Amino acid sequence: MNIHLLIDAIVRQTVILIAQLATTAGARAPLAHVANEVFLSLVNELKSQGLGHKVIADMFGLALRTYHSRIQRLSESATERGRSLWEAILTYIVERDVVLRAELLERFHRDDEQTVRSVLSDLVDSSLIFKTGRADRTAYRAASQDELRQVIADDPAEGIAAMVQVGIHRIQPTTRDAVLKLVPMADDDLDNALATLLAAGRIRSTEAGGQALYTCEQCVIPYGTSVGWEAAVFDHYQALVTALVTRLNAGATRALPRDAVGGSTWGIDLYEGHPLEEETLALLSGVRQLVSDLRTRVDAHNASVDLTDKTTRRVIFYAGQSVLVDAAQPEGGAA
Repeated sequence: MNIHLLIDAIVRQTVILIAQLATTAGARAPLAHVANEVFLSLVNELKSQGLGHKVIADMFGLALRTYHSRIQRLSESATERGRSLWEAILTYIVERDVVLRAELLERFHRDDEQTVRSVLSDLVDSSLIFKTGRADRTAYRAASQDELRQVIADDPAEGIAAMVQVGIHRIQPTTRDAVLKLVPMADDDLDNALATLLAAGRIRSTEAGGQALYTCEQCVIPYGTSVGWEAAVFDHYQALVTALVTRLNAGATRALPRDAVGGSTWGIDLYEGHPLEEETLALLSGVRQLVSDLRTRVDAHNASVDLTDKTTRRVIFYAGQSVLVDAAQPEGGAA
């Protein structure tokens, strides 16, 4: 089993997806934080599987001291303990009218200078701060409330709410903290999204053990909508990853005909005018209709049954389809 090859291939495909998302519709999303986020997320996931710091450091090819240094640098500011460097720098600028770069480098002198500069660049790219001037005379100021509202208007609240709804629907019943781990965002954004979803009846909240638990009975993103497409992409990708992780956790490395967990991929080659072309291209819509009808019948039955004392399980079914035109063929050739 070539685990290294498999990991490299999956990373490559994930990088392609991130690059596509970052440039969708002409956008140029800032990516300065991605590498650090991936590193910290991997470390946390490996720790949750019971691995110690020494083993994790070896897996990354790092000396233990270098590993701990990197974790410390990324987790919080060396200058302001308890805060990430990103948060500490933004707060410092917000609390002042104008701040020179030289002043910032002096204020956060215990932190790596290149990291400080990278955080400043990321904040500017995110339109959370603005800069003028050159070199160390560069001055920074925080975006005003009106400017922030304009930035937020480009990323509708409904899109954020849809992402939260998808997360709750996938891991329900769940807590606020669990949702925040699954869909990382600012605390205020999450609270606003939860309030919006609760008011609209799209999620429900109950209390258990002194904390709120959120549930979502149904999560449907209508066909043709231009709002919440991010949630649809997130839902698709999460369903795929969930199926793979569930299968790997069960120790299954080969497929059997009656498996309830896993996935299958088929490639169907067509030529222009193929007698089964229409039937093949209609495959996804047919599967959608079949699953929608089944879910409607299951929901109707469940509504007539008391589920209080029943052990429930959720079946997650994902179907995707793409049509690729052979580059060697003229337009309209084999698909």
